[in-house]
Amino acid sequence: MRRFNITVDGKAYQVDVEEIFGGAAVSVPATGQTVSVPAQATPAPPQAPVQAAPIAQASASAADGVKINAPLPGMIIALKAQNGAAVKKGQTVLVIEAMKMENDVASPADGVITFAVAAGQNVAQGQLLASVK
Repeated sequence: MRRFNITVDGKAYQVDVEEIFGGAAVSVPATGQTVSVPAQATPAPPQAPVQAAPIAQASASAADGVKINAPLPGMIIALKAQNGAAVKKGQTVLVIEAMKMENDVASPADGVITFAVAAGQNVAQGQLLASVK
């Protein structure tokens, strides 16, 4: 049994929650009522923790170098390196504005960057932004 403190509209409540697998009766301490829970064929597996999406998704190709794809839709507001410039892994190469927030996109590898977008351009999620060779 796990106990939680919950505040709703400024009023505090203390709630006891019991985890069940395979179906069981659950006692609700606040009301004293017993609620039947239908049995499940198999218990649900625990879910993996949610991980934050990387700021830039990169895919490798020997001919094209490492591609940098847009992690989210938005507008390119700044290119932080010159086209053809040498960049280091982790260096911010461009900035995407999405929902009034600026998101830095970093280089996934050392190399020379070639941009496929320009400042002021709107991009879709997954669209090619640049490649690093």
